[in-house]
Parts: sequence; C-alpha cells; structure tokens
Amino acid sequence: MARTRRPVVARWFTDDPVPEAGFRLLGTRCTACSSVFFPREDDWCRNPGCPGGGELAEVPLSPRGRIWSYTDGRYRPPAPYVSDPDAPWEPYTLVAVELAEEAMVVLGQAAPGVRPADLAVGMEVEVVPGVLNEDEAHTWTTWNWRPVTGETDRGERS
Repeated sequence: MARTRRPVVARWFTDDPVPEAGFRLLGTRCTACSSVFFPREDDWCRNPGCPGGGELAEVPLSPRGRIWSYTDGRYRPPAPYVSDPDAPWEPYTLVAVELAEEAMVVLGQAAPGVRPADLAVGMEVEVVPGVLNEDEAHTWTTWNWRPVTGETDRGERS
C-alpha cells in the first residue's frame, strides 16, 4: 500500500507534488502595514504598530536566505516531531535562516546529511522539501534548509 503524503502542519509550505525548485514556505502579509508572518497568521496582524484595517494575504517566502545561527540537536524533539522511541537516535542539525526580504529569521532542520561542520554563519541556504516521519499510512512532509552549491567558507557565491 502506498503512503499518503501529508504536511506536518497544513498551509505552512507548498503542497506536494511540487517540483523541488517550486517548493516554498508560506507566510501571510498584512495589507495595512506590510508585516510578514511565519508561522502564518490568519486572524489578526501581530504588529503592534499596524494602523489596522488590513487583511492577511498568503505569500510565498523567499526560497533562499543566509544562516543566522545553527546547532546540533542531541535530544528527541517534542510533538509534532514524532520519532520511534525504540529506534536508535540520530542527532540532527537545526538552522536559523535570515530571510532579508521578509526581515525575519526562520528555524528549520538542515537537509539529511548536512552537519554543523558543513555550515557557517552567513552561508547562503535554500529551502527544500523534506520528510519528517513515515508511518504505515503516511509520509509526513516538512521543510529543510540546504547549502546552496558553490559557497565559499565566507558564505559568498563563487
């Protein structure tokens, strides 16, 4: 039986099937003050300086950003990140990425195989689709950050 692909959190990123090049995180933008929110905000603008009267419109976030910070996770994360307590635990790499256009930092796991030793503050990364977990019926999808190829140690394009 084939597994059904399901996002871990609905409407936080583009749904499958999407070619990897078109994968994006989804936020919302207030039409009154232009503030962008991720995770998305669907009820009211969280900007205390907003004049009000605007609507919250869904917007795709920038597909690339620069590493603001990173670390390794050496513990089993809490829900909604499900893991089999009987399976051997593998540390993961957690990345905080600054999206300049949106003026925000977004947290997420690095793509499989990317270790802290592979990263540097200021390095350009891109958002890509990822798999968080699989069970008998579902493949639970999420997003990952992966270094953009052609990076130098200073995070500049070569």
